[in-house]
Amino acid sequence: MVQGCTSDAGKSVMVAGICRVLARRGVQVAPFKPQNMALNSAVTEDGGEIGRAQALQAQACYLPARTDFNPVLLKPSSDTGAQVIIHGQAIGAMQATEFHDYKKVAMNAVLQSHQRLQNTYSAIVVEGAGSPAEINLRNGDIANMGFAEAVDCPVVLIADIDRGGVFAHLVGTLALLSESEQARVVGFIINRFRGDVSILQPGLDWLEAKTNKPVLGVVPFLTNLYLDAEDAISSTQTEMADDGLADNMPLKVVVPVVSRISNHTDFDALRLNPSVDLQFVPINQTPPAADLIILPGSKSVISDLRSLKSNDWDAHLKRHLRYGGKLIGICGGYQMLGHTISDPSGVESDQPADHESGFGLLNIQTKLAPHKQLKQVQGQFINLGNAPARFQGYEIHCGTTTSDAEPMLQFENGETAGSISPDQLILGCYIHGLFDTPSACDALLNWAGAQHGNAVDLDVIREQQLNRLADCLEETLPATFWSKFAGSGNLRQDTA
Repeated sequence: MVQGCTSDAGKSVMVAGICRVLARRGVQVAPFKPQNMALNSAVTEDGGEIGRAQALQAQACYLPARTDFNPVLLKPSSDTGAQVIIHGQAIGAMQATEFHDYKKVAMNAVLQSHQRLQNTYSAIVVEGAGSPAEINLRNGDIANMGFAEAVDCPVVLIADIDRGGVFAHLVGTLALLSESEQARVVGFIINRFRGDVSILQPGLDWLEAKTNKPVLGVVPFLTNLYLDAEDAISSTQTEMADDGLADNMPLKVVVPVVSRISNHTDFDALRLNPSVDLQFVPINQTPPAADLIILPGSKSVISDLRSLKSNDWDAHLKRHLRYGGKLIGICGGYQMLGHTISDPSGVESDQPADHESGFGLLNIQTKLAPHKQLKQVQGQFINLGNAPARFQGYEIHCGTTTSDAEPMLQFENGETAGSISPDQLILGCYIHGLFDTPSACDALLNWAGAQHGNAVDLDVIREQQLNRLADCLEETLPATFWSKFAGSGNLRQDTA
């Protein structure tokens, strides 16, 4: 099990890298995260919902995503509440205090999933959540040491040296654990190191003497490592090979960052595209001039809609359209573009029968309902004025939208979905991953006014980056680390 001294210490990436090394060496390996809290999620083949990071880790293992890889997923809907998803299905919303009381039930779900994985795979690489030293969360913990103790799992502690204070992080975290938990920690990994490791060596020697624990490895900072983010938004335009295209008037794309933005990984294919200038814009700022504005998904669509309206985005969008700009709404953003959003069952609101007028830019109406739609989809675009382009993606949403507008999508079974405005300036649909397929991305960017297509293939990039990460870990972590998996499958004893 990989546990971290802080959030964003590199646990998700480390687990993905270890999984890819083991999978390449012939080990039947699976990822596992007992409890995740994130608004970036993925849909499994069997129609469940798990954290986006676990879907990536499954790919690292050459496996399709399954709900047992992340049996408990919390999707925050406010500062104190979240939707609780058990074994891929939403069971309702809980306040933090409610979930604390629910942890015993959640732990049973965690142990059931772990047992099924143990029965199927010869190695499991587990990811913790946040830090195991959060004193207020230790009682009834199911995400870190509580789980490790329950299944008798060895733990590697990881810390991010790039943010500073790495020795304090490691020593302090270890000191706050119980004696049995301290004994469970088999060593440390220092992550994201820049520079000459020999300069760090005196600190490593001190750390090992202080704790009587080995430093298993110092992993270098991998510049421009692209892998799906678990939750935090990366606003950096990643440097990819562009063949000079970035110099030719890139398409300017703006995405407003609403409070509960979900699945912002929808825009990774644009962030990686050298012919696109993608900007995430705080909603309290006036958006810059753009060719395309995309309203993203939201876990609290009515609340985020109200925030957008209170920050004059109604006027911003109308001005953008008046000057010929294009507009896309995805999932919650699609719902916002319609006339009304109602929540008669209180799915996302504490107010009975909550109701809000939308931006009124598409002839649609939405009614939220408790049952969540979870499915993988594929098909083709229609009514975009060019040759149909194929897409694939997934849906994660509550409720239904009725539309009197022309559809923009046709699924493989012949059903149509989504909406397009009569003037062809506005599109909306529920599909996440809309830009991930190169042909679909090119079609949408051409519709938005791009001068040329240069769509990236995210699956190809993920594979390249996973192998790059695995190569680095094989070179960095010693043979003694990999030998711990010697009894699992066909693992070789040599390193790369």
